[in-house]
Amino acid sequence: MSKIIVPIDGSQHAIRALEYALDLARAFGDELILLNVQLNLNTINVKRFFSKQEIEEFQQQLGEEDLEEAIKVATGSELPFTSKIRIGIPKVEICQEAEQEQVRCIVMGSRGMGPVVGRFLGSVSYGVVHESPCPVTIVP
Repeated sequence: MSKIIVPIDGSQHAIRALEYALDLARAFGDELILLNVQLNLNTINVKRFFSKQEIEEFQQQLGEEDLEEAIKVATGSELPFTSKIRIGIPKVEICQEAEQEQVRCIVMGSRGMGPVVGRFLGSVSYGVVHESPCPVTIVP
């Protein structure tokens, strides 16, 4: 069974991408991977105030919150799916997951974190399109 990755950041753009990916998965008999990527907060500045365990628990909580609506939508579809949370640079983690899972494609929203964060980090969708080991569909 082939797989489709849907990066989920908690935005409505990601939910629209998920809805499109559900149609693809239904048509091709694919499994979905709902992937949330949290930026690595385990830096020297943060570690001065919080333990590694506190940071990891916080990031896990943020990831679960971001995935919550997507999991409800996917569950309602009755299609097979898994959800994952990774820590790191979103475009890198998405592409690594695609390579490791040997997915058919990545379906993602065109926007997510917003214009301010996007300016600092660069567009995640742009980075994934240019570094992905598989086809990428961008849903507006």
